[in-house]
Amino acid sequence: MTTATPTASTLPYHETYTHQEHWRNQEDEFEGAKLGVWLFLTTEILLFSGMFCGYAILRIFYLEHFTAASAHYLNWKIGAANTAVLLISSFTVAMSVRAAQLNKQGQLIINLLISAVCGVIFLVVKLGWEYYPKYIHHELPGKNFAYADHTGAYIANASDPVFLAIYWVATAIHGFHVLVGVLLLLWVAWRAGKRHFGPKHYTAVENVGLYWHLVDLVWIFLFPLLYLV
Repeated sequence: MTTATPTASTLPYHETYTHQEHWRNQEDEFEGAKLGVWLFLTTEILLFSGMFCGYAILRIFYLEHFTAASAHYLNWKIGAANTAVLLISSFTVAMSVRAAQLNKQGQLIINLLISAVCGVIFLVVKLGWEYYPKYIHHELPGKNFAYADHTGAYIANASDPVFLAIYWVATAIHGFHVLVGVLLLLWVAWRAGKRHFGPKHYTAVENVGLYWHLVDLVWIFLFPLLYLV
């Protein structure tokens, strides 16, 4: 009795993947793609660095007011919960890359989906527990700010809209990046379901993972700057 030899049509995609013609080999293609992602992430770092610089300058001018506004308008427990969610997602993203390297297809898909779910939880918490209540109470930047404290425990000052402007702009841009990351993770998970990734080819898993780690890292800075000042 003879055993049939696997052919290209029966092997999974990652086993038969070949590099594009303009690359010398598959390793060069992988390194080139990763370099391109790192260059893109550098521009993202520059984007958020501008926000951090603006925050630093404004906080110097409104130090006491920023501290009071942060304690009043933001709940550090919500920020801490979202921080924990993103840290879990970073771990599962790293595990998904390792699963692809070891050809553990089930673990690859599960870890990618857990990461995506964590991203969705982050957005739901941000929208439901922070953005919506602030919107209905007019805790918005600029002329949309109309704060009224009926308890008398906090007196709003002229710099509150400045703090809220930084909060809304920084967290909204970061939230958009989280949304993009969730969509990328779901796309990679869908491809993983078709067995596109394995020890010989996991470029997309690695690069999407790098993007997700940057998104998590930015939040690690935003959380203390906004919630723990």
